[in-house]
Amino acid sequence: MSLTEETKDHIISETKQILNRNKERDAKLLSICELLEKEIATFDWVGFYFADPEGKQELHLGPYVGEATDHTRIPFGRGICGQVPIMKGDAFVAQIDIDSNTRGSITKEQRELLEEIAQLLGSEFWSVSEFSVTWTGSISTAVVTFELKVKLL
Repeated sequence: MSLTEETKDHIISETKQILNRNKERDAKLLSICELLEKEIATFDWVGFYFADPEGKQELHLGPYVGEATDHTRIPFGRGICGQVPIMKGDAFVAQIDIDSNTRGSITKEQRELLEEIAQLLGSEFWSVSEFSVTWTGSISTAVVTFELKVKLL
């Protein structure tokens, strides 16, 4: 099933509106799942998997719509997960996962749409994990250097 430019523009516009809402990240992601499942008839399961926040080499299931799944944790490199990654800078933080019950139904245009949505989502994935202060000089003329390390979720 072909994706028209009008439908793509509508989905991108709606995605931007969802991301601008004053809601928690997971509520936004669930709304995006619902949007994609509603707008693209061949998307039967739409969800997000997050990279493990503790650095384990596995994905954790996030918000999704569709049938329940036993795949709540997936080791890196297993299955087909990771086809539409969400990046924060150079780091992999999450992915969009799409299942279709229609063989060969995910088109090049749909993949490009998902990649564009993934780029929009990068800013939703961050949290401060470490904060350190380094003092240079005497107390009265201290130069303070702040080092902020971001832990990707």
